[in-house]
Amino acid sequence: MAHQRNDHRKKPHPENAAHRGAKPEPFRLRGFLKTLGPGLITGASDDDPSGIGTYSQAGAQLGYGIGWTMLLTFPLMVAIQDISARVGRVTGLGIAGNVCRHYPVWVLNIIVALLFIANTINIAADLAAMGDALKLLIGGPGFLYVLVFGVVSTAAQIFLDYKRYSAVLKWLTLSLFAYVAALAFAKVSWADALRGIVVPQIQWTPAFLTTLVAILGTTISPYLFFWQASLEAEDQRVDASKQPLAEKHYGARQEFRRIRADTMVGMAFSNLIAISIIIMAAATLNATGKTDIETSAQAAEALRPVAGVFAEFIFALGIIGTGLLAVPVLAGSAAYAIGEGRKWPVGLARKPREAAAFYGVLALSAGIGIALNFTPINPISALYWSAVINGVLAVPVMVLLMMIVRRRDVMSRFVVKGPLYWLGWLSTAAMAICVVAMIVGFFL
Repeated sequence: MAHQRNDHRKKPHPENAAHRGAKPEPFRLRGFLKTLGPGLITGASDDDPSGIGTYSQAGAQLGYGIGWTMLLTFPLMVAIQDISARVGRVTGLGIAGNVCRHYPVWVLNIIVALLFIANTINIAADLAAMGDALKLLIGGPGFLYVLVFGVVSTAAQIFLDYKRYSAVLKWLTLSLFAYVAALAFAKVSWADALRGIVVPQIQWTPAFLTTLVAILGTTISPYLFFWQASLEAEDQRVDASKQPLAEKHYGARQEFRRIRADTMVGMAFSNLIAISIIIMAAATLNATGKTDIETSAQAAEALRPVAGVFAEFIFALGIIGTGLLAVPVLAGSAAYAIGEGRKWPVGLARKPREAAAFYGVLALSAGIGIALNFTPINPISALYWSAVINGVLAVPVMVLLMMIVRRRDVMSRFVVKGPLYWLGWLSTAAMAICVVAMIVGFFL
């Protein structure tokens, strides 16, 4: 009997055995790569064709001296995306799903309407850049390429199996290494490039301030918050072994470590690509006085005489790859926001007949984005207003997000606090300053 009692006392509780008795598993690269998902895809989609255009323009106009912005934005991006992911994993709902349950309906309606408009314009601009990039590579009708890219991206989201589609998105992130490879064809002054990254160089001129606002608005965008939160909720829904952490507390620490690692890798990857584009543009375009770059396709074309045909080819190929990654994220984040706000069945893991309204919004956003390319409206010009909408929208969304993560009726015992919480508010303040600077710029 005594032996039996001792055995009973030594037997660990099933919920604690994994992290009390067991030794930590050794690090394995393949296992780590498998844990990467929402954060990696979100970070990579941040470098969409319109963002590439912004970074190219920044490097062409301001040279190496603007590189420090990527170092500055990294911790701010990590904080706000980490917080967004936690909301999805803890509650099992995205940002819109939580807002509609705890805040007035009119607040949600304004947010999702602006998000839908901004994302749709961004889709149009990204498709236009992809069409121009493929036309640059093989010739032919750019508008036909726009149609093909838009239809293929949308059909893949609707009809592909979710796990297979997630794997496709992960592999597409590799296309962004094209911009790192392109540096091999440029004569980079690495001393100046490094100085530009670590030593802030600020010019109190309208052109510099406008570029600064554009960079911050491109790297910290509302659709990224919605996408990562919703994708964390989606991954939890399709995994039968997982439940929202607010309902099942066990394993939270391990999940938060995974989210942190995934987000840091994704945002570091995003900023590595961004700084590569800035350096490439500074070394080739700025160095030769070519400062009138407005789009990513123009940047690719301008590289040919100064960095060679192969550099142009790699740059253009990267535009297509990142566009194929970004268009689904833009359309998907709008569909998640509207669907969760209306309490519809949502999720890319659902069959089209199970979430018809969700997929309808996704297709509508992509369809309007395609159609804008066949109207007198110039999608690249319209992108300016998309940036304005994104900038204005980001601040209230981030404020709401920071309020949500302090509510115990939402986050249970997992309210966000400490350095992560204050970094989140710092990121919010940075975006607010951007919006004020943008508004002031209108009157200068």
